[in-house]
Amino acid sequence: MRFWSRSLAGQMAVLVALALLVAQLINFGVLLNERRNFRFEQATGPAVARIVDAVERADQRILSAERGRVRLLEASPIDRAAEHRPEVERGIRDALREAGLRVGRIETAVVDQRPPLLQRPGPRRVRDPSRASGDLIIAVERMGGGWLVSATPWPRGEGRLFMRLIAQTLILYAIVLLPVLWIGRRISRPLRSLATAARDFTPGEVDVPLAEDGPDDLREVVAAFNALRLRVTAMLDEKDRMLGAIGHDLRTPLAALRVRIESVEDEADRTKMADTIMEMDRTLDDILSLARLGRPSEPLTEVDLSALVDAVVEDFRDLGAEVTFDEETPRLQMRLRPSLMRRAVRNLIENAVKYGISAAVTIDAMPAHVKIVVADQGPGIPEDRLADVFDPFTRLETSRNRDTGGIGLGLALAGAIVADAGGTIELKNRPGGGLDATIILPR
Repeated sequence: MRFWSRSLAGQMAVLVALALLVAQLINFGVLLNERRNFRFEQATGPAVARIVDAVERADQRILSAERGRVRLLEASPIDRAAEHRPEVERGIRDALREAGLRVGRIETAVVDQRPPLLQRPGPRRVRDPSRASGDLIIAVERMGGGWLVSATPWPRGEGRLFMRLIAQTLILYAIVLLPVLWIGRRISRPLRSLATAARDFTPGEVDVPLAEDGPDDLREVVAAFNALRLRVTAMLDEKDRMLGAIGHDLRTPLAALRVRIESVEDEADRTKMADTIMEMDRTLDDILSLARLGRPSEPLTEVDLSALVDAVVEDFRDLGAEVTFDEETPRLQMRLRPSLMRRAVRNLIENAVKYGISAAVTIDAMPAHVKIVVADQGPGIPEDRLADVFDPFTRLETSRNRDTGGIGLGLALAGAIVADAGGTIELKNRPGGGLDATIILPR
């Protein structure tokens, strides 16, 4: 699992957890410092006082018989390999300097068991090694010779402090993180619904307003999105009405022209005029189809893709075009908009016949997708212009015959139809010549 979550609730929880952890570490540092200062004062304060008193009396006997007594020895009993405490040594030296005493070396060590010379009178007790405590041995060299040695209990380790920190952190996590996770989920749920609604929004379909849930800020965002969808739908409805009016207004004079050319006596001129009117009608139909593609009126239908392609190929054969198709292609049931997909395939075959002499159509069925390949024998398309041909009104005069007609909407319309079906169109020049136009549809 990734440490940094991409969800809102996860990021909030991680940030709060890190903030709590940093706060607890700071708190632990402060407590540890206070504990060490307190331990130092509690352990060394009385020992320093006894040492000061011993220096002032400076005799050759046991200076005290009580617990924490001071002895005068000829040499320091502290082993060099013992656990020394330099910070304690500096503190004792500062305390003795403030008391006006001059001493020589100061040595300290924490041991598990006191040396025999510093044992209390009576039965010798054996310390439990599992206990996190020991004895602090303090040895101070007198200027006149000899060492003043004292022993005092010294707790070691901060195990309990660590356990307290862990317990406090877990309690804080339980108290703070659970509400944060709940709030994060409460906030992220409407956001996920909003993202899903925006992703699935299709103009023209029956649209149910998104429920306004969550905090006030999110409610305003959801309400604004619902209003935006209504405005977009209204604008697209207005665009469709305008396109319908344009199509009607343009087709009416075209129909009138088609009737009037019948009075033209010259048959060659009449044929040219009829072809021009037909081309204008096809161009108008392509423009209106491309503009309406975002709101197709045709529903999704379970169709046989092989039969659909075969029907388009038969139409071209009836017109005398050189188009081939494998009749033994297996049946492929897919949910498509049949009229639009038929038009996309027709546009590719029409380009192949018009610019590439002939077209060979094949269908390649894969487990995840289906490919419809239209291969021609033409000059192909320059590699740096393969993507440009899908732009509306784009024609490649350098590689296509300008006298063949068309205004550059065939591939643009085919690409838009296939994209609406969730697929793509790929164009690829073959090494031996010719172009492969491939429709890739998800299954």
